[in-house]
Amino acid sequence: MFSPGRNFLLAALLWAAAPACKSNTSAASPDAGADLPPAGPTTTMVLDNVHIGSDGTKPDYHLATAPLDLSAGPFVQASLSLDLSSPCFPFEKWQTDRPPAGQNWPADCDAFDRNFEITLDDPVAPATTPPAIELTRAITPFGGPLHIDIDVTDIANGLPGMHRLQVMIPTFADPAGKVSGSNGGWFISATLTTQSGAAPRKVLAVIPLFNGSQTTPDALPAIPFTVPAGATAGRVEYRVTGHGAGAPTDGCNGPAEEFCHRTHSVFVDDAKVQDVDPWRVDCGALCTVMHSPVLNNDYCAENPCGALGSVRAPRANWCPGSVSRPFNIEAPVLGAPGDHTFHFTISSVAMDGTWRISAVYLAFGS
Repeated sequence: MFSPGRNFLLAALLWAAAPACKSNTSAASPDAGADLPPAGPTTTMVLDNVHIGSDGTKPDYHLATAPLDLSAGPFVQASLSLDLSSPCFPFEKWQTDRPPAGQNWPADCDAFDRNFEITLDDPVAPATTPPAIELTRAITPFGGPLHIDIDVTDIANGLPGMHRLQVMIPTFADPAGKVSGSNGGWFISATLTTQSGAAPRKVLAVIPLFNGSQTTPDALPAIPFTVPAGATAGRVEYRVTGHGAGAPTDGCNGPAEEFCHRTHSVFVDDAKVQDVDPWRVDCGALCTVMHSPVLNNDYCAENPCGALGSVRAPRANWCPGSVSRPFNIEAPVLGAPGDHTFHFTISSVAMDGTWRISAVYLAFGS
């Protein structure tokens, strides 16, 4: 588990005012050209204000899960909407939910930014089953709310049936309540909206290739996958973010690997198909400066509990309170039916630094 970012907001300012799932390795979608009558969208509540907590003895520790039914396809469109909320904000809550005596934060508030990963069919035994399919990667704001919309049309058409949705936030508590709440956590809601009809693409397979962490630059063993017969094109969705608290090295403007500018290289059949530059310089756009009369301090509306400078800093393919978009890798070999291999390399990884990486392959027919 990882908890990227550091909360640099001074404590003095903050107390100034007192089920079993279908296999996810591959599945043929219904005919993309099926003659189906148009239908209106259907919306289903998947998670309703579910708590994700930091107490390791509780069933909600770091995770919220729910069944996700993708049986009614094919779909013209399918989307998943998530709403994250925090007991930290708005600050007016502090007038009734005051920090416990001797603490600087309301007990249930997690004031840090955290990994926010949404996956499908996360395996119970990772060593013996395919990895999870990551639907999106985001980072929570410093203690604030966040809304995310995810297009899952290709996933839904490629993997019809029942699945298990998982939301992971490795939230942690500070028992002393000095830098974060002593029982920090988050609340998550999710809705699935689908519209039945002819699929926009013929999805022949959805194959999770990798979902894990890399702490060295050394290449992992090549991962085999098969492009199905009838495929004419393919895509690898490569998601990557850097984290950790290692000593900065060359290419780093702060603790590694959160503030390190690296190059990732993606290979298919031992041939490089793309270099990836996982670095973001647009974090400054996620700071609309506001003033809190309750706490008598300035803050970023998008990251209310974060220091202004920290929120704006460039990072290893992520910004607090933002989705980290995937690198969509397309190459002719990804549409060539038959057996292939996939692997990636990283130009450098500092000691105590980590990269969270996932890769999912999708095959398309004509």
